[in-house]
Amino acid sequence: MRHNFLLVVSAMAALAAAPVVSEPRLSEHGGDTFVAGETVTQTLDASGDVFVAGRSTTVLGHAEGDFHASGFDVVTDIDVDEDAYAAGATVTLKSTIGKDLSAAGFTVRTEAMSRVAGNARLAGATVVVDGPVDGALSVTGRDVLLNAPVAGDTRIVARSLRFGPEAVVSGRLTYTTEARIDVPARVAPAARVAFEPLTRDGLRGAWEGIGDMPGFPTFASVFFGFVVTLLFFVLLGAITLGFAPKQVSWLRKSIGSAPGRTLLQGVVGLSILFGAIPVIGLTIIGLPFVPIALLGIVAVWTLAYALGAYAVAMRLWTGLGGEMDPAILTRLMVFATAIICVALMNFIPFVGWVANYTLVLLGVGAMTHAVFLALIPDIDPALDADMRPADRDDVTT
Repeated sequence: MRHNFLLVVSAMAALAAAPVVSEPRLSEHGGDTFVAGETVTQTLDASGDVFVAGRSTTVLGHAEGDFHASGFDVVTDIDVDEDAYAAGATVTLKSTIGKDLSAAGFTVRTEAMSRVAGNARLAGATVVVDGPVDGALSVTGRDVLLNAPVAGDTRIVARSLRFGPEAVVSGRLTYTTEARIDVPARVAPAARVAFEPLTRDGLRGAWEGIGDMPGFPTFASVFFGFVVTLLFFVLLGAITLGFAPKQVSWLRKSIGSAPGRTLLQGVVGLSILFGAIPVIGLTIIGLPFVPIALLGIVAVWTLAYALGAYAVAMRLWTGLGGEMDPAILTRLMVFATAIICVALMNFIPFVGWVANYTLVLLGVGAMTHAVFLALIPDIDPALDADMRPADRDDVTT
């Protein structure tokens, strides 16, 4: 089933990248034909491969090579000598395909007038097969209706499977549903029918990428992610404490000495960071640097979170009688304990979010305070002396 998922992803990526123009544009290169537009209704007589992209595409005519189409509504009414590939929200096939067909969408339908000379591979939320298939048929969908003759083997994975009056499978029919269904003998005799049960979890995996919402992660996944996050912050703390111990100690003590002021400076610092994004974008020439600025915000947020957790943890450590500046191993253990505690607080609704955001504000505030001190020079001592009022004894008349 994985190839169906990849087909959907690649097709949607092609759709997103398709140029939006009012009038269709047709170009040829190396024998291939390219058509793109908002609404494409094109009749082609191509000697090579054909590539079509647009919001709504209807293609007629004949193509001697492969045919590729993507869009929101895709109608294929072009006879193809080679393979055909189509993807979109709705995909409708009305023509003859000389070899194989691969199609994916929310709704996929092959009309009775269509014919696939090779194999057909279809995936979608709703799949209707009215056109005959001379080769093998593979279908993955929620609701599947087979109403056409299939010369080769047929494999269908569906939640709901129905057979129309024209359905005939000449090869082996293998279907996978939640429960066994009655397959009419006119479709295939019981000797050539195989049922493979599939659980709901299995269906979720089979229909991944075709409309199902992602499931909740398992406990093992959550625990593994927590361990990786903890190791990341411990490594970050080891690097900063190892290469800049004095700077980290100064930032930590500045938070402890004036937490209220640090919180206000954190609000100012975050306002400057987030407010810089639209300002950079409005300069036009700064648009390429917007992603860099966003990455900078993520980096500052992460460092501030670690600094805030470390400062609060060390304040509690010293309050319980610990040393002001213990060994680096002890500080790492205190920091790791703080990260574990604040991570567990996330399971407390609202309170956990407020606590974590407060740590970020404390960290950003300490860094903002340090930046302000570096950018704003000290007042000249001589000027400070001149600004003091003169003593009355020095005043002369």
